[in-house]
Amino acid sequence: MKTKAVRLYGKKDLRLEEFELPEIKENEILASVITDSICMSTWKLANQGADHKKAPNDLADNPIIIGHEFCGELLEVGGKWAHKYKKGERYVLQANLQLPDRPDCPGYSYPYTGGDATYIVISEDVMNQDCLIPYKGETYFEGSLIEPLSCVIGAFEANYHLKEGSYEHKMGIKSDGNLLIMGGTGPMGLLAIDYALHGPIKPKKLVVTDRDAEKLARAAKLYPSQNGIDVSYVNVAEVTDQVNLLKETVDGGFDDIFVMVPVDSVVSEAAAMLNPDGCLNFFAGPQNKEFSANVNFYDVHYSFTHFVGTSGGNTEDMRKAVKLIENKQVKVANVVTHILGLDAVGETTLNQPAIGGGKKLVYTHKQSELSKLSEIEQESELGKILAETGGIWSKKAENYVLKNYPNI
Repeated sequence: MKTKAVRLYGKKDLRLEEFELPEIKENEILASVITDSICMSTWKLANQGADHKKAPNDLADNPIIIGHEFCGELLEVGGKWAHKYKKGERYVLQANLQLPDRPDCPGYSYPYTGGDATYIVISEDVMNQDCLIPYKGETYFEGSLIEPLSCVIGAFEANYHLKEGSYEHKMGIKSDGNLLIMGGTGPMGLLAIDYALHGPIKPKKLVVTDRDAEKLARAAKLYPSQNGIDVSYVNVAEVTDQVNLLKETVDGGFDDIFVMVPVDSVVSEAAAMLNPDGCLNFFAGPQNKEFSANVNFYDVHYSFTHFVGTSGGNTEDMRKAVKLIENKQVKVANVVTHILGLDAVGETTLNQPAIGGGKKLVYTHKQSELSKLSEIEQESELGKILAETGGIWSKKAENYVLKNYPNI
């Protein structure tokens, strides 16, 4: 079967190509990809090329398919997996394989397994790690947002607090505590807000910061105070003393802090706002391997402050995310701000920071330039559909694209 895919050959060298997929083996699965959500991690991969820790050293001769937040249907199941997976089944994939002997992951390492393609061969590594997950959600695009949601779930579960009088830790954010999300209006920040409001452990107060007034206003509209949680949004663009201002918003300090931007001063300020037994999660992924920040170790010693970092979720986090979306407990559609076809993936990936906004959703079988949802002509059919949901992407909008946009 022929596929069309965006492949990485080296630093900033992305090419949309058509080529023949090999016949699947007994231990592989042939699948279609319907949607892929572009991740900033792919931008980092494209910048680093073969220097990326998950990319093969011979990219120039053996390119890989990019994209790791994808959803589609199984087309042909190799005999080894016929007892577990069925043709026609929708699937999502946990790309963070955590193989014992190598760093390989779909979207980073494989010639035939990645999200920015029309058809793929799913490597047996995925099934061996139990990372191919059946999905029964209503839309493909929500399936493509399960992976980033799983990263947020993993981060919330990685935080920890002391069990008084013991050396044991209680995992997760502090129930009925003060939670701060710094730089929290990007797509991952919005997912974190959503999960804080609707996840199993709920804070008493949630504070979200950013330096962009428009993004803060949008977040405040999407996620007001609810479920007994007091939510505040703070613009810190012109603030000279962020620490005292934010501590005043909760009459003290914070029990859990998520830092969503890789800025050393923000990390230091976050550390200064931790309550005793508070936990700081450095969620942002820096490109600089020497990234560091000043932290008060007096507080580490005497106030038992904690520091963790998370990079991706695990398969159990992914399964939890699947259930949240299947049961409509979270609204991941809120983070979609752009749509595009496979032909616009390369340029969009390389220009992610300049484009800004939230998640860029790829319909892999379609041709379409990058379109910002808020700028789609209101009188167009798609514009009218978006007006029904206040500009939020939806099942109806997805169905329109799948039916009416030209195939690639």
